[in-house]
Amino acid sequence: MKRIWIALAILLAILAGTLAHSFYLAGFTRNLTVLLEQAEVHAEQEDWETAAKLTQDAYDRWQKKDLYLHITLRHDETDAIHIGLQEVAEFIQCKEGGEYSAANARLIANLELMVEEEQLSLKNVL
Repeated sequence: MKRIWIALAILLAILAGTLAHSFYLAGFTRNLTVLLEQAEVHAEQEDWETAAKLTQDAYDRWQKKDLYLHITLRHDETDAIHIGLQEVAEFIQCKEGGEYSAANARLIANLELMVEEEQLSLKNVL
């Protein structure tokens, strides 16, 4: 009987850790998305300097969590986000509005899909 309680405690700890990770990742990516959307607004107004600062802030925040993200997520997902952040920064520097908007929208979609994949849902369990 003692083994059952220990096994149950371990399962509950794993579930709690999974839920905590999911909520943390959702909040973290929400903050990045807000920064990228604000950068988009400034880029549309041709305020490239502010757009570059906001994008750099998003990139810096991503880099600060790089180890955690590489441990908890698939590497191809984290690599795609990293590349996307560099891509939008380059389009801002070149002041390529159309390409920047498309790359930024793709980056935001990748962030949203990454969070969706980490959610505890029937679709992800099956």
